[in-house]
Amino acid sequence: MLLYNKSICSNSSVFILSGIPSLDDYQFWIGFPLFSIYMVAVIGNLSLLYIIKVDEKLHEPMYIFLFMLSAIDLFIATTAMPRMLGIFWFDTRQITFNMCLTQMFFLHFLSAIESGILVAMAVDRYVAICHPLRYSSILTSETIMKISSVILVRGAAVMIPFPLIIKRFPLWKHNHLTHSYCLQQEVMNFACADIRVNIIYGLFGILSVMGIDSLFISMSYLLIINTIVDLAEDANLKAFSTCAAHICAVLIYYIPLIGLSVVHRFKFNSTQNLHILFGNIYLLLPPVINPLIYGIKTKQIRSRFSKLFIKTTTIQETDTLCLYRP
Repeated sequence: MLLYNKSICSNSSVFILSGIPSLDDYQFWIGFPLFSIYMVAVIGNLSLLYIIKVDEKLHEPMYIFLFMLSAIDLFIATTAMPRMLGIFWFDTRQITFNMCLTQMFFLHFLSAIESGILVAMAVDRYVAICHPLRYSSILTSETIMKISSVILVRGAAVMIPFPLIIKRFPLWKHNHLTHSYCLQQEVMNFACADIRVNIIYGLFGILSVMGIDSLFISMSYLLIINTIVDLAEDANLKAFSTCAAHICAVLIYYIPLIGLSVVHRFKFNSTQNLHILFGNIYLLLPPVINPLIYGIKTKQIRSRFSKLFIKTTTIQETDTLCLYRP
């Protein structure tokens, strides 16, 4: 059993969130670009959700999974951003212990769901390319519902224990967090107790969700590549282009996640700003970039968005002419 100096431990019921310590004098102004990034994420994902919902031609498995991805990205950004803006604009850094655990659960839970959706999208691309004639019979509405249910149940089952095993700690070394939100990897390290259970379960959680998911995604693309190499050059390029947006989404999700895990695991010197950088990229990059990628790379969505924009512009011009008509 590890021993701790009780004089440096406390039973604090609040944690103190951080902004960017090296830029304290500019915290207020940093909030504006963060808010702009958040609004880009909100507008982009809401636009995707609206376009997929109203266009019946997009009610296919590929776009249903994209609809889910956009919704989760929106929830992830909204779970963290209001608190972050409160830090930068109003210097409200305190968060209660229970609120910290709640935010931590939802961030990890939503991240697990996003990882599962990326797997479902990889399977969708595999079936579309490797078994095109059976696509509609394999990915039926019932199958999609079952896949979605498994993703939700798995995320809840794996992530619910995280706040519960942290809640059992009565004392803390200190209560100043590195990030602008609560993260399991950081909070557990502040406990004045043996955290081996947390470390083991944290490793289990990562491997059982992100580890297995990355393995399934890799296997899907190995099978896709194996099929594509046997196609003619034109068909080869067309098949690969249908996967490009998803590959970008996978990289945007996993690279910041791996980076954040590495900086917490190895505790580099002068890591605080590195923690903050990877932490913010991990939360904000996918919600901002994913709608742009799919809007640019997916012809149907790009076409529908153009029609929506043109229609809105035409209505505004008509209203303006009506106002000035004698």
